[in-house]
Amino acid sequence: MRHPLPDSILGCLLGTAAGDALGLPLERLTRRRIQHWTGAELRHRLVFGCGMLSDDTDHTLMLAAALRRHCDDAAAMQRDFGRQLRWWLAALPAGVGLSTARAILRLWIGFPASRSGVKSAGNGAAMRGAIVGVIFRDDAAMRHEFALAACRVTHTDPRAEESALLVAEAAALAAHHAETKTVLDTLRPLVTSEEMKSRFAAMETGLSEKISVSDYAARIGCEHGVSGFAPNSVAAALFGWLRHRGDFERVLTELIVCGGDTDSVAAIAGGICGTETGESGIPKAWITGIRDWPRSVTFIRSMAQESVAPPRVLWPAMLLRNLFFLGVVLTHGFCRLLPPY
Repeated sequence: MRHPLPDSILGCLLGTAAGDALGLPLERLTRRRIQHWTGAELRHRLVFGCGMLSDDTDHTLMLAAALRRHCDDAAAMQRDFGRQLRWWLAALPAGVGLSTARAILRLWIGFPASRSGVKSAGNGAAMRGAIVGVIFRDDAAMRHEFALAACRVTHTDPRAEESALLVAEAAALAAHHAETKTVLDTLRPLVTSEEMKSRFAAMETGLSEKISVSDYAARIGCEHGVSGFAPNSVAAALFGWLRHRGDFERVLTELIVCGGDTDSVAAIAGGICGTETGESGIPKAWITGIRDWPRSVTFIRSMAQESVAPPRVLWPAMLLRNLFFLGVVLTHGFCRLLPPY
């Protein structure tokens, strides 16, 4: 069923948030350890059975705000996004990636947003790419321009750019409910790096053989967890989406069980899959279980409403939230050292 554009945007944002919050408590765990922790059920478990959001969702929401304010000017969007990133880092977020931190520090010392990115193939740009695709789902040229502009604020490695373009294009195709063959045929010309070429070929073979997501992860060298290397994260997310299209719950469950950079991989896949299914396709408990502030589920819903101005977040509020979040993360990290039962 085709969803109207606002619902596709909301599905993208909520899907990103759900994947991020569900994957965050299990980040960097092995497949075996995750199976011990989760059993047969994937649910929120960061703090008292609730989920919170990390940089994957934060960046997506900041980029969504910049896109809404400057949907016809990529350079202005880039500056807006860079400004938001500066204050985001000043609020002391837990777990910010090293490359992203370096890029934002360059922004603080005076580099323009067009030149602040660092040469890194991390997945920081890919994890926020879906929202570009759904907003510009009917304009390939704008989608390409804005995806690269958003990427280059933090990442300039060609493999990071390639991954950001693939995620944006996949989200646009998801918004149009394109057939899987059309998806593969459209994405294939965007694959330029040797690393992604091998992973894309394995994806096409794996889909035809109907192998599991974990088997595909093993084929691309991620049998012990999907790393934060952009070609690995994006390839795994795309395979999970295409292997179980329309089944949001299964896509995220199978990806998270693979281990590794679970929050980012699930956020990427959740954004694409949520674009296709809309909010109705996301398990309700996975949405209501997100208990965060000031970027709450209500905040996310407001961001998807085109009739109102993008909501803003006050820096002191984010600082207070991040200090609390740091305590939650440290406590959770200690609990992960204990036996699972």
